[in-house]
Amino acid sequence: MTTRFFSFSELTEYRQIASIDEIGRRYLAMNAFDGILTMIGLVMGSFIGGIDNPRLITFTGLATCLAMGVSGFWGAYMTEAAERKNDLRELEHAMLRDLGKTKQARAFRFAVVIVSLIDGLSPVISGATVLIPFFFSNLFGDIRYSYYSSLAIALLLLFGLGVFLARIAKENIIRSGLRMLIAGIISVALSLLLNVKA
Repeated sequence: MTTRFFSFSELTEYRQIASIDEIGRRYLAMNAFDGILTMIGLVMGSFIGGIDNPRLITFTGLATCLAMGVSGFWGAYMTEAAERKNDLRELEHAMLRDLGKTKQARAFRFAVVIVSLIDGLSPVISGATVLIPFFFSNLFGDIRYSYYSSLAIALLLLFGLGVFLARIAKENIIRSGLRMLIAGIISVALSLLLNVKA
C-alpha cells in the first residue's frame, strides 16, 4: 500500500469544501479559553493552598492539560465524524449516488482530523503556556513571582484571544480583549472569595 500525500492545492480545496477555517477558529477559541481558565483555577488553588513546590504545580497542570487535550480530541473526533457522515449521507440521498470515494468525502475526512487536532491541541498549548513560569521558579527565587507571572501570562493570553476574535468579527479589538480579560479577573476574584469564605 502506497502512502499518498496531499498537494497544497488539494488541502486548500478541502478547507473550502468542508468549511474547516470557520469551524477550526471556533474550536481554537473555545478550547484555548477553557485551557487558560482551567489553569487560572489550578494556579489560584495552588496559591491559596500554599503550595510552594513548582514541580507539583507543573506536573499537576500538565496532566490536566493533557486530559483536556485527550478529551477535546476524542470528543471532537467522535462528534465531527458523526456530523460529517450524516452530511455525506444526506448529500448522497439528494444526489442518488454513492459519494464515498469522491472529493467531498475526502474533504470531510480531512476536516474531521484537522478539527480534532485543533480541538485537542488548543487547551494543551494555552494551558501549558500559563505554566511556563513554574519551570523557571529557581530563577525567581521566591515562588510567589512564578504565581504572579503565571497569572499575568494567563490574563495576557485572554486579552490576545479577545483580539483574535475581534479581528474575525471586525469589532473593536480593545473592547473584545477587555471582555475576555474580565473572565480571567472574575475567576481570580472568585478563587480569592472562596479562600475568604473558608
